[in-house]
Amino acid sequence: MKKILIAALIFLIQLFSAQKVYLTKVEKTHDNTDKFLYRIHDVKDAEYLGELEVQGFSKYDDEVFALIYKKAKEIGANTYTLKPFETIDGMKQDFNPSNYRLSLYYLPKAKSAEQTGYMYIFASSDKDQKIAVNGKDYIISPRSYIVLKTIPEEVYTVSTKKLLGSTIKIQPKDNSSNQYFQISAAKIRSDNTGTGGLNLKSGDIIGLESSYGDFLSTIYHQQQAE
Repeated sequence: MKKILIAALIFLIQLFSAQKVYLTKVEKTHDNTDKFLYRIHDVKDAEYLGELEVQGFSKYDDEVFALIYKKAKEIGANTYTLKPFETIDGMKQDFNPSNYRLSLYYLPKAKSAEQTGYMYIFASSDKDQKIAVNGKDYIISPRSYIVLKTIPEEVYTVSTKKLLGSTIKIQPKDNSSNQYFQISAAKIRSDNTGTGGLNLKSGDIIGLESSYGDFLSTIYHQQQAE
């Protein structure tokens, strides 16, 4: 009986702490087949479609992004901005990973100014991650990331600094898209749909699909790569 009660309690905690995604506003819809979902900063040429809200915290960010992606595509969005909550006196509140809003837009791909030539490296949500890039050491805090400017054709060696750790080599090309990696010993669950899935995995260095990597840069904290 005691084990049953404990199991029921754990289930209820997970149920009420699970992250949920709601479409809270639909201004209009757009009929497009774009597979990407990127964050934008300039909405001048973007068509506003609606708004969604994320409630509750989950460490499985890929599953949360899959839910966000599904809701965004229901109204044809391919881009978004973070919409901070405001205090009573109109001040913007700090980002809260347990409750945040995204404004959804449609932006023709030809008009989207895609950033290129950068490498994003994310820590897991559990603990500090030690890495080395071309022999230079970095420590990335949980739910944080660093951004490194890359030079075309130069080889970059990323290592997890462990006895049995992983190492990958990257050689960006001219005008190559940004590359996103997560350093984590924990298993990252994927729905294998390309919306939060993995491009490649080498031990605990995980290559991320660009829309998902862009999402992590929205909800994680950027550290200065000193």
